[in-house]
Amino acid sequence: MTGDAGGPGVLMTWDPNHLPRAFRHEKGSARASAAALEISRRAVEDQLKICGHKRDADVFELFLSQKELTEVIDLSRFKKLKYLWLHHNKLHGITFLTRNCCLTELYLNNNAIFEIEGLRYLPSLHILQLHHNELTNIDAAVKELKGMLNLKTLSLYQNPLCQYNLYRLYIIYHLPAVELLDRNQVTEKERRSMITIFNHKKAHIVQSIAFQGKVDASWDPRSPFKQNPAQRVPSDFAFANNVDKTVLEDPEDAVFVRSMKRSAMAFTSLNWDTVPTREEKYLEEKGTEHVQMLTVTLR
Repeated sequence: MTGDAGGPGVLMTWDPNHLPRAFRHEKGSARASAAALEISRRAVEDQLKICGHKRDADVFELFLSQKELTEVIDLSRFKKLKYLWLHHNKLHGITFLTRNCCLTELYLNNNAIFEIEGLRYLPSLHILQLHHNELTNIDAAVKELKGMLNLKTLSLYQNPLCQYNLYRLYIIYHLPAVELLDRNQVTEKERRSMITIFNHKKAHIVQSIAFQGKVDASWDPRSPFKQNPAQRVPSDFAFANNVDKTVLEDPEDAVFVRSMKRSAMAFTSLNWDTVPTREEKYLEEKGTEHVQMLTVTLR
């Protein structure tokens, strides 16, 4: 084409390299995304052919693992989809699952997922495998999973968020419906521990009921992790033959200290075989050996 800058009759050529770098990058990303979606579409169609499904309503499961997928097409057309295998791919997110309300088992382990936005749209989910991914924000993960009342089996191990202190108890506290976490059964001891750590108000109420109101059930939400310093009773206070006792905060420590300081108890056992009967004494059949006694001393 001709232009004024070069004068009349001057031919100007168009060079794509002269486009802004951001525009070229955006265009390249769009092409890569389209190619990834096309690969995903072909993988889905191949599975439908293998299973012999002709209608979307007949699809109850899809096996799309180990397909080198980086993106997945929208699967909302499969209204009755219940089982979905997507493990061992290269996925970064799961925004393609928004209308699969019947989905009960979802396998997303061994990917590169760093966010799970969209899982809250799966209320029927019963099993969720997310181990070996790149999840770092434990609060965001809990927020996304909190509304899943049917979620019983969850795996999150081998994610960066597992490095958080008390990670397991934190997940159990916020997802009480989960029964199997990271291939380990959730125990009643863990449930009691997470109440003590994360729900101080409830823990104080439980203690108050257990001890019939003899403990302080007050709770200050502004300082939930405040620990009272150890107190010392007056030096003239005598208890169990001990004076100047330290009041311990941990009940287990208190029981141990008390067991070490309390009075000794002695149990004596007599060997009655060595004691002569009245007839033996009269007949002097047994000698004058000492009676055998066994004494056991305990604290």
